[in-house]
Amino acid sequence: MYIEAGMLEQSLLWFQRFHLAGNMTSECYAANIDAYGEHGHISEAEKVFLWCQERKNLSVLEFNVMIKAYGIGKCYDKACQLFDSMDTHGVVADRCSYSSLIQILATADQPRIAEPYLKKMQMAGLVTNCIPYCAVISSFVKLGQLEMAEVVYKKMIKHGVKPDDIVYGVLINALYDAGRVKEAVSYADEMKRAGLPGNTVISNSLIKLYTKVGYLKEAQETYKLLQSSEEGPVVYSSNCMIDLYTRQSMVDQAKEIFETLKKNGTANEFSFAMMLCLYKKIGRFDEAIQIANQMRKLGLLTDSLSYSNVLDLYATAGRPKEAVETFKDMVTASIQLDDCSLRSLRNLLLRYGASRQAVDKLQVLMKKDASHGLQAWMSALTSVLEIDDYDSE
Repeated sequence: MYIEAGMLEQSLLWFQRFHLAGNMTSECYAANIDAYGEHGHISEAEKVFLWCQERKNLSVLEFNVMIKAYGIGKCYDKACQLFDSMDTHGVVADRCSYSSLIQILATADQPRIAEPYLKKMQMAGLVTNCIPYCAVISSFVKLGQLEMAEVVYKKMIKHGVKPDDIVYGVLINALYDAGRVKEAVSYADEMKRAGLPGNTVISNSLIKLYTKVGYLKEAQETYKLLQSSEEGPVVYSSNCMIDLYTRQSMVDQAKEIFETLKKNGTANEFSFAMMLCLYKKIGRFDEAIQIANQMRKLGLLTDSLSYSNVLDLYATAGRPKEAVETFKDMVTASIQLDDCSLRSLRNLLLRYGASRQAVDKLQVLMKKDASHGLQAWMSALTSVLEIDDYDSE
């Protein structure tokens, strides 16, 4: 009660009464060390630990809760020193001792310090699953040290410890993010051979991976599993599938996912943009323009790539008014014009009679002075609208 209330002096005085009486059990000391440690009161936890030591009543239980307390208090050196002193007190570290210290060090981004303790744990025959290995592997991955993460993984396999889907997921994501896609795929294949069903997190990661390498069948199978799960696929995975179907010109499959996203209210800028690209790719400009108009109406144009896709569509489909309006929106929103956007605008000007020399000058000016370059492009495009209006009349 005193500890919960933060009345530390009173709590120590009360505890000292029992300590001096000499009839306390090891469990009582451990419970109080743990209580202080849980609340971050490290010096008080240390006092109780020393009192327990005075009574020559130390067991592995007191060491474990004190190591845990040091972890909560971020006293990592002290946690290691205490663990290393167990032998001198005639106490043998158990599975909890090792697991706790390894987890503490791994979480503190100190996998190199944690790894020797993992080795000792393995030699003591106390490793029963891949959890401590996973902690060290994840810590190395977090620090960007993939080579070390794979070294620990190989040691785990060598010792006959079977990885779970979490270990595979950590490595697959890390290798994918590092651009080492082939190696990520090899781990995904290894996981399938091991017969691991995976969870929704790893399934979403696999779809991202399969989309990158163009593995349509594998992506479809994984997406189907996600659809049947309680959580269902995340929007990113659905967008990946639309992207994959776009590359394969599989309109019906992409549209089915897109319509589901719209129905659920989860379709985002990228969902719309990829469907636009698909319709544009196969020459169905009317449907692509419908998508573009919806994006503008819903305020889904915020990204340079999406703006470029819409701009290119209007220019390609011979819709100069919408193209120029999109260009103006880009300038107003301070969206940087990329090469794709400039190429679309160039083609639009050329279509309406501008000379190549004049357009080249605009591009040179844009590189030299972006502000004046934008004004020059705006003037040139406004003249295109005037020509188009005259033609319409």
